[in-house]
Amino acid sequence: MDQYLWVLKDKERDLIRELEPQRLAELDEDGLLALHKRVRRARNKHTTNYRRGAAERVEQAGGRGAAAAGSDKARGRAYVFEEALSIISGELARVAHEEAEALKDERLARAKAGKWSGPGTEAPSDDGGMSGRMREHQQTSGGVKRDASSRAQGARRQAKRDAR
Repeated sequence: MDQYLWVLKDKERDLIRELEPQRLAELDEDGLLALHKRVRRARNKHTTNYRRGAAERVEQAGGRGAAAAGSDKARGRAYVFEEALSIISGELARVAHEEAEALKDERLARAKAGKWSGPGTEAPSDDGGMSGRMREHQQTSGGVKRDASSRAQGARRQAKRDAR
């Protein structure tokens, strides 16, 4: 990446400087997301410019190989921002994973301390059950009329036995 920095303009070089490890360490997840967005936009811009320019030169030069030499600067810019995007994406993934682990640890600590934020108002009881209102669930066969008929049939059978 360093060999292509000479093709960048001052603003583009400033954006690349923000990827220095000391500066990245200062950013939180939101800052990294904003930087990622800026680098991705620059990468898309320069990649598009490179491809369009190269496509225009193919016709004039008579082939892709002959046209490739004319787009060295544009290709260099696209390469720099592609590398920059990979750096920022890796850092963003690392920070996001760390924050997810911290949230998980925090939730587990709250649950152990009895400050349960799950369904119901209290933490799970010692016997493993949940205090609070549980969902009511009835197993059905798929139709209300069919279930009612089945219950009535069972009631008739029981009445017949009781009559004996």
